[in-house]
Amino acid sequence: MPFKVILSELVDSTPGASGAILTDWEGESVVCYCHSCEDEYELKLLGAHTGILLGRIKDVQKRWCSGEVLEAVITTECQHFIVGSVGVDYSLILALKRDSLRDRAQYRFRRSVKLLWKEIY
Repeated sequence: MPFKVILSELVDSTPGASGAILTDWEGESVVCYCHSCEDEYELKLLGAHTGILLGRIKDVQKRWCSGEVLEAVITTECQHFIVGSVGVDYSLILALKRDSLRDRAQYRFRRSVKLLWKEIY
């Protein structure tokens, strides 16, 4: 299943989702999907910066020896961002409206991570 199909299914099946992006280990966009073409630039910028944050979280986790970081949720005044690792080299980020059902979104996010992992590795 192509990456774009996985991302489009994630965004389109998650109420309140506005976009998703798969980034590589440097934060560069591999593929992204969003409802609005204007949002694509913002999504790529978000992907680059969120990848850095995930890397820092992983560094802290190594010091605590608390197991592998699977995902994190960053909440702002208007949105949630779910970010998670796809293997050791890639990250998936999903942008949601703040009033979205986060648990449902995380369930679909985890399913998408598994599908991407199967495609990549």
